Amino acid sequence: MPLALSEEVSTTIRALVEKIGPAVVGINRRGSGVVIADGLVVTNVHNLDGPEVEVTFAGGQTVTGNAAGADVDRDLAVIRVETAGVVPFVDASNQSQIGDVVFGLSRPGGRELRVTVGTVSSLGRDFRGPRGRRVSGGLEHTAPLPRGSSGGPVVDSDGRLVGLNTHRVEDGFYVALPAGDALRTFVEQAASGNLPNRRTLGIAVTPPHAARRLRAAVGLPPIDAPLVRGVIDASPAAQAGIRRGDVIVRADDNAIASVDDLHRALDGTGSSIRLGIVRGTDEIEVLVDFDATDGPGGEA
Repeated sequence: MPLALSEEVSTTIRALVEKIGPAVVGINRRGSGVVIADGLVVTNVHNLDGPEVEVTFAGGQTVTGNAAGADVDRDLAVIRVETAGVVPFVDASNQSQIGDVVFGLSRPGGRELRVTVGTVSSLGRDFRGPRGRRVSGGLEHTAPLPRGSSGGPVVDSDGRLVGLNTHRVEDGFYVALPAGDALRTFVEQAASGNLPNRRTLGIAVTPPHAARRLRAAVGLPPIDAPLVRGVIDASPAAQAGIRRGDVIVRADDNAIASVDDLHRALDGTGSSIRLGIVRGTDEIEVLVDFDATDGPGGEA
């Protein structure tokens, strides 16, 4: 690296540490987060252990906050905590492009601040959330980060928020959820207690490739559709009579050939959904009424 460029990168990193370092926090003993507004920190759901959260600031002070709201499928959570006047992050004004230089910051579990540099390597990356739902639109970057960096920020050279580190992918690259209107809307809804409810059946599912093997093992013809491997008590699926071993082949008028198809159908539904199910060799239809129960959700 030419000396002038090396000095420029070093100067930028030192400026970032001073400018936005205090807004990077540790979450419990496992992750990182960012001060996104006065009294609010955003991080990943998988960094939380429960409703109470330990948030560690730059000086080592640890304050107990409370989870204000979460989107488990997108792995996002907002924590309400006293931020003691820490200046929050602001979003980058321009949309990221491949090749942009970015900086990754983290405070893993409340330990010392880490800062690395890389570039945006890919846009529109898909990844799986904690419950298996496909999340689209991720920003992949090459800034190397240690364990405990999820929930920390990716920023541009001016310290403006580009994304929130969420998921480590192959070759050590990280995928971040982009900053912008969608993230800000989530924060506002979570802080006000107005997060929309995502429809869930309350089942665990097996993808089609594994479902074919399970059916073949008991002498049933293969079907390319998700198989129900578990039903949560008192869930919408349980109330509708869905059973372990059922294969979901249709949702309303849409064919279901993958777990992602089922998730998309649930995301687009209203208060109820008609499911076509193969039980053994018989095809039946059930009506799932989401308003008839407050039972727990599941993977789908």
